Amino acid sequence: DPRGVLRQGRAFLDFFWDIAKAEQEVRLAATENLLRHLRDGEKDEELKYTLKRLVEGLGATREAARPGFSLALAQVLQAFEEIPLCSVLEQIKEKHNMEKVKKKLVRNAAFGNFFGVMALFQSGRLVKDQKALLESIQLLQQLAHHQAHLRDLPRKTLVDIMSEVPETVFEGVLFGVLQSDLASAFKSPENLHLLLVGIQKFPAVMKPKNLKKLFGSPTVVNEETIPRLVELMQSAAKAEKKNKKLPTVVSDLLQVSLKEDAFELFWKDGVENGLLKEKSGPVSYMCYRLLGSALPLLSLDQLEMVLKGKVMQHYGEHVVTTQLPDRFKFAPEMEGYLVDFMNSCDDVERQLAVIIGFSTLTNQGLPVLSSSSKAVRHLQPAALHKYIDWVKTMFLKPDFDCCLDFLSNRQKHNQENTNTTRHKIGRLRKWLIHRLANTIESSADKEESLVMDISRFCFFHAFFEAKKKTSQIVEASVLPAEPLDEQTRLMIENYFFGLLQTLNTLPVLGDTAEAAALREKHIHGMTADGKLWIFLLVEYANTLLSSEHVKALKPFTKEQRDAWERTLKSVKNLQKMENKSDSSKVIAFQQLLLLMALHLFKNASETMEVLSDLLDCTERAFSKEPKKKKTDTAEPGWVEVMVEILLSLLAQPSLLLRRISKSVFVRICPNLTKSGLQLILDVIDPYQEQNEESAVVVMEESDRRIKSAQDMDEEGSKDSSDDGDTEEENDSGDEEKNEEVDDDFRSRLMNVLQGGNALVRDESDEELDDEAMMALDKNISALFAEQQKRIQAKKDEKDRMRKEKILRRDFKIKVLDLVEAFVIKQPDNPLVFDVIEPLLRVIEQCMISDSDKQEVDFLQKTANIFRNSLCRSKQYCKRVDTMQEDLHAFVERLVKKACKLTDTSVALYYFSASLYLLKVLRGSSADKSSTLPDSLSEEQSNNIPQASQLLSTGCLNMERVTSIYQKALTHFFTKRNSGLTTSMFHDLFKRFPV
Repeated sequence: DPRGVLRQGRAFLDFFWDIAKAEQEVRLAATENLLRHLRDGEKDEELKYTLKRLVEGLGATREAARPGFSLALAQVLQAFEEIPLCSVLEQIKEKHNMEKVKKKLVRNAAFGNFFGVMALFQSGRLVKDQKALLESIQLLQQLAHHQAHLRDLPRKTLVDIMSEVPETVFEGVLFGVLQSDLASAFKSPENLHLLLVGIQKFPAVMKPKNLKKLFGSPTVVNEETIPRLVELMQSAAKAEKKNKKLPTVVSDLLQVSLKEDAFELFWKDGVENGLLKEKSGPVSYMCYRLLGSALPLLSLDQLEMVLKGKVMQHYGEHVVTTQLPDRFKFAPEMEGYLVDFMNSCDDVERQLAVIIGFSTLTNQGLPVLSSSSKAVRHLQPAALHKYIDWVKTMFLKPDFDCCLDFLSNRQKHNQENTNTTRHKIGRLRKWLIHRLANTIESSADKEESLVMDISRFCFFHAFFEAKKKTSQIVEASVLPAEPLDEQTRLMIENYFFGLLQTLNTLPVLGDTAEAAALREKHIHGMTADGKLWIFLLVEYANTLLSSEHVKALKPFTKEQRDAWERTLKSVKNLQKMENKSDSSKVIAFQQLLLLMALHLFKNASETMEVLSDLLDCTERAFSKEPKKKKTDTAEPGWVEVMVEILLSLLAQPSLLLRRISKSVFVRICPNLTKSGLQLILDVIDPYQEQNEESAVVVMEESDRRIKSAQDMDEEGSKDSSDDGDTEEENDSGDEEKNEEVDDDFRSRLMNVLQGGNALVRDESDEELDDEAMMALDKNISALFAEQQKRIQAKKDEKDRMRKEKILRRDFKIKVLDLVEAFVIKQPDNPLVFDVIEPLLRVIEQCMISDSDKQEVDFLQKTANIFRNSLCRSKQYCKRVDTMQEDLHAFVERLVKKACKLTDTSVALYYFSASLYLLKVLRGSSADKSSTLPDSLSEEQSNNIPQASQLLSTGCLNMERVTSIYQKALTHFFTKRNSGLTTSMFHDLFKRFPV
């Protein structure tokens, strides 16, 4: 009796309301609570009512409710196996009888039947009950005719059910019922999918003779069926357009073609000569997905056929023609297919065939595959070695016969101008050398021998060439078939120095215990035996310099060769000191020396002066001789010279140089002098902006640095500045366009016109003759040409100044790294106090200057160093008894400056700096009276950990400091436009309650 159930309360009925709600979490919770209630109650009336409500809900009008009731019904049937499935199926048919319901409710009834069968199937009991299974299949077959409402859902459910049933049930129950559907397999993609699943799942039942009885052919893929299969695959592709995935029916058809040994027919006639002929996006993308999905399933011969076929060429054309940002790009998806293949395939030859196949898909010599593809990192070690050998061979002897080269439509029109062999070789070599360099960074399992092999190859072809073949040097054992031009050499040179950056950050390789121990210490840039990678390259370079079989592209002069030898000697001396002194300092100096030595090959004339100073500094830094006292006339100390060298290196467009420079600076921080620190601070000081000497290190050859922004080891710091170029150029262009003609140009124009009598008007109104008119035109033309040159010169000068400003700001941002390193590594150094005012001046200047991105980055970095690395540091100088007077005057100066400022944000930094100095003065250990009074015992003082801090004043002159802040507080209360705020004084009283 339903009324008896309803009288028990609302809690039971609320389960059904919650099951119908749109939120999935609510539906799942309600289903679990309903099952728990039914198990605990064990009342037949509640169970009957539950079945009734759930069956009714299957055809609910709200779409979210239907799957909720279907899932709940499936769970109930799974929990209570005594409920016969046939009776539930009869209830479903009776409640959702599509012949009896009104026309407007046919859709709901159709969904009610469908979700009812889904509930029976999801209960896991349907495949065990043959009668219910048979009736459910027949019901789904009837529902398949209602495509307007259910689309292909019944067919997909048929496939799912067929995939779950055992072979005996399929043969005894389903095969007879589904014969009509299987026989009409070529009428729709859904029926074809049903057939393909049956062939793969039940090969003993779906024998060739049974297939012949069904549709007259013992195989699915043959010459007669190919045209119809192409049409069905096209329909499936358009149906899956929004899902952007390979249709399941096409994937199954691929596997059946392999099973029937008809893959070649399927691929060539069905895909290449069938699907590709339809110029449709969804069909083309389906072909690409079919290519990617087929890779793990194919043999070596089949892979070679596919990778040289029309689908690959079509894919290459797609990649080349979809470079615009708003176009759909399939390349990332194909990259995923490649990675999946490499992970699933253990066969070295097949891996090698696929990666070479994609590397030889070229557009005018340039491979379509990204030179930084992640697929390479998943190659087996043997396959990786073979691939690297292939890349080097192709670099030296480009073989376009093995490439699948193509032209885009635009390139075909310009074929005469671009499609030359030299042009193609240049494009291919650029990709190959980047692929080599990138392999060290991207490959997961690398061997030291492979890394060294690639590094030597890049170095040799960047700076050397073989006079003749020789087996003594591996890189000279094969001569290039086409000589390397200067542009290619320059490109390899840039990639090599980018490669050095990768080697410098490379973890220790190898599986030995020593390598694992070094990795735990986070050692980078070294081999397992403790040698620097860069040192091994310098040794190799020294071997090449001594060889008679090769020659350097830029031979060293005697002076440069002496510097090279001196550098090697200095490095060997440093290596002997590694165990005796600070090893990290020794290694940092080694890296800098070795790097500058390699830079001799790039630009010897520029490097010589820096290298010579660096060698002198190194010798003095590690010298055991006693330090001489400095006099006014003495030469600068080694620290000052080293700081100047590091500043000059920071201006270089090399990320590796900058990182090693910072590493060296960290090691020399304990030896830093006041004058050495001042050299750094002068660079960032805004008041030194007008001084040419502060910018000379950046302004030298600024054009070359801008041009070299494409270097492999170029840091991305210029990107932000380059983004603003167009706007400023447009602004300047507008200014030139709207600029009024100056008086000087007007007067010169008047003189030209008067000289030609163009402004003379007499009564006769005689016109100028032709010769006079031509002469006048010539003079006017010359005048306007000269004026245009002047305008262009002004524009060029303005552009040059803008670029120099960008370079200076970029340089200052890099120099801030040194300031930050000093503040962090030497917080207890009294020189830290000299950093405060320059940082505050930078913050103050940036607050009132332009707000472009680079300026904001500069301000944020400076503020972060001041706030976090300096003021909030828990370590500070504890010995300031000799500086008490200076620090008190410094506090007074900072507070007075904060009072003068009207900008609250800037005043806050000055006020915070004064609080930092208060902390230093109070925390100084010079004050002998700062002890606990006798009234506090030792036990009491332990219970009050802050007692000594509260009572101690250190070197702080309380009377003087109180007067300073009292005046500031008076200024705050009496001046309306004061930059001080309540929070500043709140912070003061909270931190210094004494």
